[in-house]
Amino acid sequence: MNALHNFLFSVYPYICLSVFLMGSLARFDRDQYTWKSDSSQLLRKGQLKWGSNLFHAGILFLFFGHSVGLLTPHWVYEPFITPAQKQLLAIIAGGVAGFFCFIGLTLLLHRRIFDPRIRLTSHRTDLMILVILWVQLVLGLVTLPFSLGHTDGSVMLKLSAWAQGIVTFQPDAGHIAGLDWPYLVHLVLGMTIFLLFPFSRLVHVWSGFGTLAYVVRPYQVVRSRRLGLPTRGR
Repeated sequence: MNALHNFLFSVYPYICLSVFLMGSLARFDRDQYTWKSDSSQLLRKGQLKWGSNLFHAGILFLFFGHSVGLLTPHWVYEPFITPAQKQLLAIIAGGVAGFFCFIGLTLLLHRRIFDPRIRLTSHRTDLMILVILWVQLVLGLVTLPFSLGHTDGSVMLKLSAWAQGIVTFQPDAGHIAGLDWPYLVHLVLGMTIFLLFPFSRLVHVWSGFGTLAYVVRPYQVVRSRRLGLPTRGR
């Protein structure tokens, strides 16, 4: 295990997470009016609808699937499913979600690049982050044939041990030493996306959590300016 491997998988994750958290907080504090994703829905609405729905459904499934799959300790699911079965489930479910996400993102990227009006109103960071996400999805799909080559669950356990070590502040790059290159590049690019997160349109993801809070918020009390009328919720 060389120094670069140790840096990328023992130190770099903490750099990315620190920038991700502190950068998001700083952007919200200093540039709240940029805390959004610019809309271009008046142009090519059909392509936007299909691309956005497929992409967001797929990326949410992949995000939570990766989080649960990597961060759940082996002893939690061992009584119900073996590592080999878990890896096969991840291949099938992740492959389907990744395919739909790839189609959606390709539609969004094509729309933003090949429509002159949308391209002129697009920020460079918009295009950059879409391209990076597209490459990341391709890398994820490339790992599937490698995973099918060893369905004993060993790779799943190695990746989980590494990820859980990062979260518990016990990093050990040795867990994933010797893995096939698509896994390693996929991990590095995934961490880099977290690094770039605060400086791109991806910050609007945080607003999704605010949307959930909006759904369960209490009714606002609206009082009429005219005397004698009862209050009503809206």
